[in-house]
Amino acid sequence: MLAPLDIAVVIGWLVVSFAAGLWFSRRASGSTEDFFVSGRSLPWWVVGTSMVATTFAADTPLTVSGWVAKDGIAQNWIWWTFGLTGSVAVFLFARLWRRADILTDAELVELRYGPGAAWLRGAKAVWFGVFWNALVMAWVMKAMVKILGVVAGWPADASLAWLLGTPPDGWLGGIPASAVLVAGLFVLTVVYTAASGLWGVIATDMVQFVLAMLGSLVLAVLAW
Repeated sequence: MLAPLDIAVVIGWLVVSFAAGLWFSRRASGSTEDFFVSGRSLPWWVVGTSMVATTFAADTPLTVSGWVAKDGIAQNWIWWTFGLTGSVAVFLFARLWRRADILTDAELVELRYGPGAAWLRGAKAVWFGVFWNALVMAWVMKAMVKILGVVAGWPADASLAWLLGTPPDGWLGGIPASAVLVAGLFVLTVVYTAASGLWGVIATDMVQFVLAMLGSLVLAVLAW
């Protein structure tokens, strides 16, 4: 089980994340560009760090660790190769996207192929915005459910009834405890990102990146 200090650190981080969302809500409410692309005022290294921090999501470390454990360290090349496409995006396409004055890559479709491609832009927006994102979020939250159970030291079949100390034969006994906590974290994240837009996402990503890198280095030294 988590020690009181561990719980305090987690709660403290959630408070900081939520406060950051509220802090940047004024900047994000100025215009559509302020909300979605931070007014196009962020330096490249901040945006790049945020993109890298995104790869520290709950699913990626578990997936890569599984690949390496099963087939060896060479499996890292599966995601190391993304460095090539990422470099092309940063040093070649990013400048062109900025010149196009667009907010999303779906918008680029209609700009490139003309008004007749509006249906393609809509189809791409629906596919990635609804179906693809639903799959990705399900993947990430499933990983988070597993991580919470292990970190908290709960039994694999821990239910909400077990967590609250109520009789296990009630309706709460059929609800996984980790899933409930993940749902709560999801709601909290949606609230602060909806209030602050990309500003809040960037701010929390920067802090998460620093914490994740420091934690990774400490873990590597301890493991060695």
